[in-house]
Amino acid sequence: MSEASEGLSYECVRCSAKVATEELKLRGGGIKCTFCGYRILRKVRPPVIKRVSAE
Repeated sequence: MSEASEGLSYECVRCSAKVATEELKLRGGGIKCTFCGYRILRKVRPPVIKRVSAE
């Protein structure tokens, strides 16, 4: 998990495994889950806190 938290990471839609960008580059740059082989990944975005004034 430490590799995924440093850079950009993706999450597999089927098995919900976290896949780091470095792992994808090491495997030839193709978009594929390293655990189950599914080809649909979504980008994990950091939680963003929105502050809205209540005037």
